[in-house]
Amino acid sequence: MAILPILTLPDKRLRTKAKAVEKVDDSIRQLVDDMLETMYAAPGVGLAATQVDRHIRLVVIDVSEEKNQPLCLINPQIIHSEGEQVCEEGCLSVPDIYAKVKRAERVRVTAQDKDGKHFEMDADGLLAVCIQHELDHLEGIVFLDRLSPLKKKMALKKLQKQAVVSNPV
Repeated sequence: MAILPILTLPDKRLRTKAKAVEKVDDSIRQLVDDMLETMYAAPGVGLAATQVDRHIRLVVIDVSEEKNQPLCLINPQIIHSEGEQVCEEGCLSVPDIYAKVKRAERVRVTAQDKDGKHFEMDADGLLAVCIQHELDHLEGIVFLDRLSPLKKKMALKKLQKQAVVSNPV
């Protein structure tokens, strides 16, 4: 297994729309393992393949306290959503920026697992938020895009300021 580099804003590759995984094979399973290791090391609760510069429809998630319930979603699609919740979100690709985002309270997802088997699952609460957040990445959307123009501008300014402080000329 390997820890992969995570793309961060303003990297334009984060805006790439992911393509479907054609075949779940050993290379995909290895990527899943590497992404889980990367996510746990970061530390985070979700990671989309887009964030590690692989533009395929694959996400890994683990919202458990013990970090022992990894979830792999290959070619995921939200087929139903309902309700509304507002949750504070952060993102490994947008370091140290947090904001309240409105999402569906419950979602039903269809996907394939690490062995390529199709399944459906229902999620609510933090898991539902995480699924929606990671699936946004597969569409080239970062959570800042879900904010009002003013809040997005303030967050981007803060991100630029952090970049200047961490990379002085």
